[in-house]
Amino acid sequence: MRPYGSPKQLERRRRRALELLQQGRTLSAVATRVGSSVSSVFLWRHVYRTHGEAGLRAKPVPGRPPKLRPPQQRVLTRLLLKGAVARGFSTDLWTQRRVAQVIQQEFGVRYHPNHLWRFLTGLGWSCQKPETRARERNEPAIAHWKRYQWPHIKKG
Repeated sequence: MRPYGSPKQLERRRRRALELLQQGRTLSAVATRVGSSVSSVFLWRHVYRTHGEAGLRAKPVPGRPPKLRPPQQRVLTRLLLKGAVARGFSTDLWTQRRVAQVIQQEFGVRYHPNHLWRFLTGLGWSCQKPETRARERNEPAIAHWKRYQWPHIKKG
């Protein structure tokens, strides 16, 4: 979901802000109440004064519509949260190629893996580099060292 909600949700916030302003509330009080900045409320008031109700209406989002509709995006998020192993991959690491493969299998929509990052960041996912660990790593020895030796070395 977009940080500011859908265009219709934003329109409702604008209208609510104008109602509160007409009740005599201050710009900062209205901004706090509707969860916006004072400058946005000021702008909405200005647009309302110059264009009337038409200035508050939701405007269509420009650009090409997304390949996956919001319900499909929610399903994809749930699938990704279950992990890559749950989808039959050998490791629990999601790569763009793997995500593209899941989208193709589940929804029949093709995304090029190199361009999928923009879509995923829009869903709230971020690129993470997995932490590499030595195969020879001895976890019990490390835990013992941290518990008994590190406190003596660390400054008090």
